[in-house]
Amino acid sequence: MDIGGSKVALRVELTDGAVREAAFRWTATSRSVDDDVRELRAHVAGVVADQASLQGVGLALPAAVDTDGIVTAWPNRPWWLGLDLRSLLSDLFPVTGARFGDDGDLAAVAETVAIGVRDVVYVGVGTGIGGGIVLDGRSCPGLDRGSCELGHMVVDRSGPPCVCGRRGCLQAEASGPAVLRAAGRALGTEVTYDELVRGWAAGAPWACEAIGHAAAVLATGLVSVAELVRPELLVVGGGFAAELPGFVTAIADRVAELARPGHPTPRVRPAVLGGLSSLHGAVLAARGLV
Repeated sequence: MDIGGSKVALRVELTDGAVREAAFRWTATSRSVDDDVRELRAHVAGVVADQASLQGVGLALPAAVDTDGIVTAWPNRPWWLGLDLRSLLSDLFPVTGARFGDDGDLAAVAETVAIGVRDVVYVGVGTGIGGGIVLDGRSCPGLDRGSCELGHMVVDRSGPPCVCGRRGCLQAEASGPAVLRAAGRALGTEVTYDELVRGWAAGAPWACEAIGHAAAVLATGLVSVAELVRPELLVVGGGFAAELPGFVTAIADRVAELARPGHPTPRVRPAVLGGLSSLHGAVLAARGLV
């Protein structure tokens, strides 16, 4: 399962090679853990007919979770604060143990496997911004040492407030909702995602300004991390990025502009798995490969 702030994706891989997938958006009225668990339980039952046959379960989510499995922060679903994630998973999947990790970290691992490289910096642009670093084929810092929070790198100390409580985080500047807010300010009215896509395709100044700013900020963050870890690739994924034609190219152009003498920037490419990188990372966790 990939549990996000606005939707949940599920994937079941059977031993005969067959695959079942499902996805749903959280009910808008859901404002409690009990409501969320009821939805999760119903959808799990829809894809897993016989839990006794489960060999492994993996979960990706954007919440901060401590070493005891307690959710310590999730701004998009604050009612999960204090939830014992291990107990929840034991309740949902009583027959088998479950492994969990940060969605960005698991996405990064899934992309390295899918692409066939060993050193990657991954950023996922969606409701929030997640990210992960894989060095020599291993998640950094490692699922048992906390997550790689690229979305909460501060890129502008005087920037807009972030849901985490700071100002100018990458997420506050370049997540899907942040881009829509910027486009709305430029146009003078609220903008939907579909309107943004059409405006960007048509070269509308309000859309190009908002998306161009996000691309520049993401490029700045990616290049800054690349200066530290020297990856083979910079990979851009997430649902927002996957469905916005030309967005990854815009980021790549801005990354190239930030090259310095003797230090070429890494190549930028879109995620092979599109908006499903975290889900495939959860499958790898279920198989014990992360």
